[in-house]
Amino acid sequence: MIQNSRPVYLKLRDIIAESIIDGTYAEGAMLPSVRAFAAEQGANPLTVAKAYQQFQLDGLIEVQRGVGMLVAHGAADKLRQSERAAFLAHEWPAIRSRMDVLGIALKDISEAV
Repeated sequence: MIQNSRPVYLKLRDIIAESIIDGTYAEGAMLPSVRAFAAEQGANPLTVAKAYQQFQLDGLIEVQRGVGMLVAHGAADKLRQSERAAFLAHEWPAIRSRMDVLGIALKDISEAV
């Protein structure tokens, strides 16, 4: 879930990460240009460039001169692992606490799904 208090470049990062994880941007596929993604999201191109730069620093995208930015091999797995760890560390405790208050057991959820 994207929180409103987060900086815009982190919100954009979340959108890109989710698109890599769900296969919208497959490994080896080219990401939209900074300008195209900025226009699509209604964001400043410099803000998009900052989000892309963080992905590059993390080894999740590769820049090929004259071609563009490509999703690195293994990026989806790396993102899935880091997003899972972040969920378990930051989101799950609040969800689990709410479940306890409401008297919801894990088996209730598995039965409802």
